[in-house]
Amino acid sequence: MDGFELSKIGGAFLAAALLIVGPKTVANMTGGHSAGEGARLGGYALPLPKATEAKAEAGAAGAPAAAFDAAAVLKLVSTAKPEAGEAIFKRCSTCHANDKAAKSGTGPNLWGMLGRKKGAREDYTGYSEALKGKGGEWNFPDLAAFLHNSKEWLPGTKMNINIAEPAELADLLSYLRTLSDSPVALP
Repeated sequence: MDGFELSKIGGAFLAAALLIVGPKTVANMTGGHSAGEGARLGGYALPLPKATEAKAEAGAAGAPAAAFDAAAVLKLVSTAKPEAGEAIFKRCSTCHANDKAAKSGTGPNLWGMLGRKKGAREDYTGYSEALKGKGGEWNFPDLAAFLHNSKEWLPGTKMNINIAEPAELADLLSYLRTLSDSPVALP
């Protein structure tokens, strides 16, 4: 086998590695998705909500994005559907558990999150310094802003999530509220 053959074999290995690692790297660099495409979790494409697609397309067209209004989302939580939020949570379950007895995984278990000190689940040590230093307990307004645009609300966080549609965000907040022995009061 000559040097040329070895170069071809090496090139094939590098190309295969780029095909495996490249899409995830690009997704992480672009915030998990680009206009009109779904986010990628664990190698699987997830469809974007229609509102997120529209927001991405509007941003691409140069229109300014509307400012996030946490109060508007919180008004929807009392009538939101936890079962719809549970379906949305399936996107999160790649990294986060939602069962009281489950151990934390790639991300912390979210059982009892509302009312818990930020960055303080005992069995999870992977919190960013930004989250550990944020202070306070998770409440509806903070969680709504974090889930709407985690990187904007908390620069330096490891979490990258952007839920643009207020009704979907309210449904998810309503579901996360149920993950507790004694759910916090509705906003």
